[in-house]
Amino acid sequence: MRYMVQIFARTATFDADMAAYSPEDMRAMFTFMETLNKELQERGEWVEGQGLGGPSAVTTVRATDGGKPEVTEGPHAVTEDFLAGYWVIDVASHERAVEIAHHISTCPGPGGAPSNEPVELHAIPAEPPA
Repeated sequence: MRYMVQIFARTATFDADMAAYSPEDMRAMFTFMETLNKELQERGEWVEGQGLGGPSAVTTVRATDGGKPEVTEGPHAVTEDFLAGYWVIDVASHERAVEIAHHISTCPGPGGAPSNEPVELHAIPAEPPA
């Protein structure tokens, strides 16, 4: 079973939230993610994954009736959260996907305390719906 595992960050406070991480906190977060990625790879569950830039690194492109693209800097909608990173995993069961998402939610935040941020699981169908 394939899933996309998504983590989000707050759009309005992203820069301040990142500034709250000391260099040691940032290293702890990166070490957590690197260890997770390595474990998923060793178990054969890793398909792909990537951390993404903040909301200032987003460009939204929309087709228009005139044929020219409409290009806007920033997320496509004013939202509370934006996609901060993702993994695509291939696991034996939904329960295993939940286990991985739960572990991701324990990623250390500022001061080393678990972030307990929500993590979304999106099932990826093996085939398009009939």
